[in-house]
Amino acid sequence: MKISSNPYRGGPKLIDSAPFPSTNVARASELMARCLPSDETPLVRVDGLAEVADLWVKDERGRMGLGSFKALGAAYVIARHAADLAVAPNDTTLSGRTYVTASAGNHGLSVAAGSKKFGAKAVVYIAESVPESFADRLRAQCAEVVRSGADYAASMDAASQAGQENGWTLLSDSSWDGYYELPHTLMEGYLKMAAEAAEQCPETPTHIMLQAGVGGMAGAVAAYARKVWGDEPQIIVVEPDSAPALQASIDAGACVFADGPDSIMGRLDCKEPSLIALNGLARDADRFLTLRDDEVARALPAMANAGIATTASGGAGVAAVMTADVRSALGIGPDARVLCILSEVPE
Repeated sequence: MKISSNPYRGGPKLIDSAPFPSTNVARASELMARCLPSDETPLVRVDGLAEVADLWVKDERGRMGLGSFKALGAAYVIARHAADLAVAPNDTTLSGRTYVTASAGNHGLSVAAGSKKFGAKAVVYIAESVPESFADRLRAQCAEVVRSGADYAASMDAASQAGQENGWTLLSDSSWDGYYELPHTLMEGYLKMAAEAAEQCPETPTHIMLQAGVGGMAGAVAAYARKVWGDEPQIIVVEPDSAPALQASIDAGACVFADGPDSIMGRLDCKEPSLIALNGLARDADRFLTLRDDEVARALPAMANAGIATTASGGAGVAAVMTADVRSALGIGPDARVLCILSEVPE
């Protein structure tokens, strides 16, 4: 466990060229209500996992039938493109367009599902290490699956090159210098989840635990939490200790590459942050926490017994608040009201 306090909290952009995350939840909610099947997911109060007054868990396992919050991201971008071309988006609006991406998990399903709904083609690059069961889930959404490279970075390089060579639209859930428009819109889609959670919480949380890979979900939720709750909640970002991309960047005061061994928190095992998310979290998060694989693995059976079974990635925020040493270090006492995101179904 390592905890870094954020010296940039409430300040200006850390990355001048990148925008802050959107907080325009009305724009996202209106379009989703019109053309995406995104029913509200529950907020559940879970007892017995941590010595706190309230542990509220936003359960994203049923989101749009795709198994994670990421259903709200890429599919929303594609729906926005369809809406720009037609008053009433339908299943043929984007015929002839191809979206290409790389994925180690749920983002690719969102690209595939959005493309399928609006008549576009989806091409998803996956690394050789990605299970064939995930490739089958992508194909069930009518995506073309291409295996390329030993890891996610290599598959993203291949997807980017394919996009350039074929005139396809690269739709990543991360952002880098010069690539901001689509990931900014994608993060805006996550605001629907954040707004639901804010409305469902019976009181203002004292602490919000947000697991992060490149930081898209954490950045979007943190930005919205500050909009509705101001400075009251302590916002803590949780990463694997082998991939502390956001923590290392905050420590350095610049975007850095944080290399390390593979983590069981595979969806969070990202070595470089999204620049939009980094800007938002530098402004909005209070502290950055890293956890070891074994700390998260120990928490998963108890989470399953409590009815919130998930993966190490999906439950990292909950695992953090379940860990007594973490609670002590963060000042999370018995009167705390903690909000966490259960971000995906178990594998």
